[in-house]
Amino acid sequence: MAFDKTKIPDAFPPPGWKPGRRGAPRLSPLATITALGLAALALTGIGMALTGKLGVVEINPEQLGVKVNYLTESLTPIQQPGYQFFVPFIQEVFVLDRRPQNFVMKGNRYEGGAVVPYLTVRANDGSNFRFDNIEIQYSLIPSEVDGALLSSGPGEAYKQEWVKSFARSILRDEFGRYSAEQIANPSTLQLAFAEGRRRLDEALRPFGLQILAIPQQKPNFDAEYERAIEDRKVVDQDVERLVAMSDQLKRERDQRLAAVEKDKSIELAQLIGELDRERLEATRQATLLRRAADAYRIERVSEGASKQAELEAKAKGLVEKYTKEAEGVVAQAEALEKQGEVVVREALIQRLAGIRFTLAPYSRDPAPTRIEYEDKTGREARPLPQGRE
Repeated sequence: MAFDKTKIPDAFPPPGWKPGRRGAPRLSPLATITALGLAALALTGIGMALTGKLGVVEINPEQLGVKVNYLTESLTPIQQPGYQFFVPFIQEVFVLDRRPQNFVMKGNRYEGGAVVPYLTVRANDGSNFRFDNIEIQYSLIPSEVDGALLSSGPGEAYKQEWVKSFARSILRDEFGRYSAEQIANPSTLQLAFAEGRRRLDEALRPFGLQILAIPQQKPNFDAEYERAIEDRKVVDQDVERLVAMSDQLKRERDQRLAAVEKDKSIELAQLIGELDRERLEATRQATLLRRAADAYRIERVSEGASKQAELEAKAKGLVEKYTKEAEGVVAQAEALEKQGEVVVREALIQRLAGIRFTLAPYSRDPAPTRIEYEDKTGREARPLPQGRE
């Protein structure tokens, strides 16, 4: 179709129109270039302001920043809120959300990257159990936010895959170490949650993430096993009651034993005190007796010594006396020996002078050669010495 000039609106300039007609000012080439440059700078500034690359960015208290230097390829974490300045096209500041995040395993479907289906676990005894609602609280590590930027990229990319990639496998592995009966024990369940949190925190740390908390949840079993657990709880409660009763009895026994031991200790202390007093008294008496014995011994020794000296002197005098008497007897015997039989007869006569004789008018022997006498006092009759009539 041919172009019809008559249909051109009146608003368009007529053919042959040139700038400067009808009194309009004409711009010089330099002014035109300057105006175009200013317009380009203005458009660039507006674009950089809209994209956050004007050279300044504000970091609020709920954010962390990372300043990237494209020339040195260095990354600097920014933990303090406020305005951050950088050189456009050479440097850039990326902002990430520092608020705690939640990753939830519940239900039967995925709801974005933060909600996934509930966790099922196969125990080491072959049974199955599940956790209907496990909530994992995590956040960026302020000092390692540059690692999150390198591993996940800017924005909220770190919230999408990392926790979801590790949480299910690590928790399933930790809970699966135990049997269903063991995992129903609160202490074992607490240990499994603690170890799962430790391993998950260790796995996420290279990506600049940390686990804040994993609230402990009760596992769910099938109906039959739940009934068995309830029955087991009843039995455990009875056992705990009996154990508590046993502990109470033990405490009462210990209290009674302590009271008895206390009384016996008091009695023992009293007995020991009495024994100590008696021992001290016995020691004192023994000391007195030893002193008295020593004094008595000294006295007796002194008396013995004196008596010994006296007896020795007396014996010495007697020895001298009887020695002299013996010497006199010896001298008398020697004198008598010299006088002979006459002296013996004289002594016999003197002996017989005091004896009363009774003579019988008969003779036993017609030729007597000796005379006998009978002692009326009961003494044996003795013959007279021969040679006497």
